[in-house]
Amino acid sequence: MERATTISPSLSQNYLLCPSRAFTTRLHSFSTTRSLSPSSSSSIKVQHSSSSVSSCSINGGTSLTRCNAVLSNSSSSTEVADIDWDNIGFGLKPTDYMYVMKCNLNGEFSEGELQRFGNIEVSPSAGVLNYGQGLFEGMKAYRKQDGKNILLFRPQENATRMRNGAERMCMPAPSVDQFVQAVKATVLANKRWVPPAGKGSLYIRPLLMGTGAVLGLAPAPEYTFLVYVSPVGNYFKEGVAPINLIVESEFHRATPGGTGGVKTIGNYAAVLKAQSIAKSKGYSDVLYLDCVYKRYLEEVSSCNIFIVKDNVISTPEIKGTILPGITRKSIIDVARTQGFKVEERDVTVDELLDADEVFCTGTAVVVSPVGSITHKGKRVSYGEGSFGPVSEKLYTVLTSLQMGLSEDNMNWTVNLS
Repeated sequence: MERATTISPSLSQNYLLCPSRAFTTRLHSFSTTRSLSPSSSSSIKVQHSSSSVSSCSINGGTSLTRCNAVLSNSSSSTEVADIDWDNIGFGLKPTDYMYVMKCNLNGEFSEGELQRFGNIEVSPSAGVLNYGQGLFEGMKAYRKQDGKNILLFRPQENATRMRNGAERMCMPAPSVDQFVQAVKATVLANKRWVPPAGKGSLYIRPLLMGTGAVLGLAPAPEYTFLVYVSPVGNYFKEGVAPINLIVESEFHRATPGGTGGVKTIGNYAAVLKAQSIAKSKGYSDVLYLDCVYKRYLEEVSSCNIFIVKDNVISTPEIKGTILPGITRKSIIDVARTQGFKVEERDVTVDELLDADEVFCTGTAVVVSPVGSITHKGKRVSYGEGSFGPVSEKLYTVLTSLQMGLSEDNMNWTVNLS
């Protein structure tokens, strides 16, 4: 993948990038003046401060009391990467920078820094490799129609969910502010990889991992918080066309009292077997049932499920075995503002098969209509090969808000300009 020779995002959100082989650059509040060329070996230290004076410390110890080498609002700030934006799909495309911050077991995070995107070094006995002590989040950034401004969607919600998951997994976690500032810095450093308006989004992947070495079963002694990004298109190969699901009765994603309600890495490895079998038979994904009664809906491999009957929207209740999705939460709020009745409760397979509409929600898929459900050899189809009226309305309202096409009366978006 081609790399940038210059990087020039606007830093009116108080981000300072002064990368070169000889510089370690701190991040403070500052005005914008000009752009710089990053080197492959550069790292950019990030320090949250309200100071109006910036300093760039040189490795040799020399200090610059006023470092005006910051990225500007010049015409180059709207540059986008030269790739085929019409066919990007959903997969990893290496970008320019990633954010890294270390933490010890006492929860004391070091100063974070932006590093060139690349491999990381980790001990073979790291807690994440041996005992699965790891969490991740999924978020998106959208470029607005003006080509300059970029929107994040509810980043504080992802930060809070990571903190809740960290408590369950015995891990320290960055504060909400640390999380959000790290995401902002990473997006701005990779601004040219945010797709043009209407061509996709910049997928943001924050990770929290036990990277300290540990042999006996115990929390790791050190943790790494890392954020990387990749431009993406539609998650399912069908795009926004309806997907086809199969109900899984034998394999289960989660159990009561387990970790199904947090975004831990092990939850996703556990679904790969059933998902691969389903895809080999032509299905888009798997819909899981509860493991006790095997009759109540839980969720799809990577998204939440909704049904519509007589204009009433129902979705499985959050009870510890399904993920409290940010998009799920947002769709519920949007639906209620649009006058729909929404129920969070136990939903049976029989209700699913009798529904007027079925759709999925998630960061990757946003809102995806379900065209058919297969359960025990019986296939039930929904709609006419497109969104149903309810899901289409919710999709339109939510995506218009996420992309800045409508006024954000919910105060959910964060503007990076």
